[in-house]
Amino acid sequence: MIITTPPSIEGRPVQEYLGIVMGEAIVGAHIFSDIFAGVRDIVGGRAKSYEDALRGARQDALHEMATQAANLGADAVLGVDLDYEVVGRRGSMLMVTSAGTAVKLG
Repeated sequence: MIITTPPSIEGRPVQEYLGIVMGEAIVGAHIFSDIFAGVRDIVGGRAKSYEDALRGARQDALHEMATQAANLGADAVLGVDLDYEVVGRRGSMLMVTSAGTAVKLG
């Protein structure tokens, strides 16, 4: 499955548009991760726990989107957009959404 941000793939014309596909992932931030991330921010280090959570959520959202596309018989998902939002009580959760157009390529 090809997943890409451009609306087309050079040399591979779109044979059929199958529709919009999406993936969502919501992850909670653990209180101890928050505390340690705050300390790292103060001393100038990287907040690895947040980076790991973000990376995992992004992969989950893309995987869910690709699965939907595969179920439609798609060869690719074009024009992919990723969005990140903080949600939940006091911003305690991170939501990642991915969306694109499932297509059959020629």
